Amino acid sequence: MVLLVIAVLYQVFGRYIMNDTPTWAETIAILLVLYVTMLGVAVGVHDAGHIGLESFLVLAPEWLRLKLEILIHALVLVFGVVMAWQCGILAESVMAYKLPTLGISEAFRYLPASLAGVLIALFSFEHIVALVRGTEVEPAWH
Repeated sequence: MVLLVIAVLYQVFGRYIMNDTPTWAETIAILLVLYVTMLGVAVGVHDAGHIGLESFLVLAPEWLRLKLEILIHALVLVFGVVMAWQCGILAESVMAYKLPTLGISEAFRYLPASLAGVLIALFSFEHIVALVRGTEVEPAWH
């Protein structure tokens, strides 16, 4: 996040003070936004902050609620696995291409989503294990 702020400030400084916009600053800012966003998505899954069916689950009996919660986390787990797999394939397909302003592989645009997919799957699995054991997952933010 700090690198993102620095990149944007440098871009603004270059554009309005030096009257010479650095071409790489915008590209790196976009990449950093992707990394911050995707890691934020994974943390949201860890903290069970995603959209769920909680309004219906409150009305369900305990035995059904537990099964539905496991189903929801299993579906999110499958989504994370598919996201990681497909973004990995996409990253591999563009690996040979370079971002012209940075000189690095285009794959760096798709790696954060692939990493987030892996984390989403792991965090969902953690929730399923906690539900089966009858425990709670400790949130990342207190």
